[in-house]
Amino acid sequence: MFHIVLFEPEIPPNTGNIIRLCANTGAQLHLVKPLGFSLEDKQLKRAGLDYHEYANLMVHENWEACKAALAGHRLFAITTKGSTTHSHIQFKAGDAFVFGPEKVTHLYLARKRAAYQRKCAMNLLQNIVYVYRCYPIAAA
Repeated sequence: MFHIVLFEPEIPPNTGNIIRLCANTGAQLHLVKPLGFSLEDKQLKRAGLDYHEYANLMVHENWEACKAALAGHRLFAITTKGSTTHSHIQFKAGDAFVFGPEKVTHLYLARKRAAYQRKCAMNLLQNIVYVYRCYPIAAA
């Protein structure tokens, strides 16, 4: 079983879709607070909370609590800024994939979050995985 970690998720439908993904694949989902929404959010429920009973979901108060819960597991920061592609890694059962927030709306929060993410990334420095950005293809 894999672990999916959403660090400070902000967009309810995205998180709902990940809940659905975890319910269908058996992956353990970890949400790291603060969340940008309530778990009762209507958009979250519409996107996937109806799968909540089938998903294994843990909510952590902070990054340190999440890391403690995943002690002994390999952690991979998933980003478009890494240097190792996902295809060059042999993933194993129990590996955890860490995704950062989707958007930042306020400059102060952006700076604070960027500093925190750098701190988190430093703890994962050996395991930063590059994933290609997918761009829509224009219809001919």
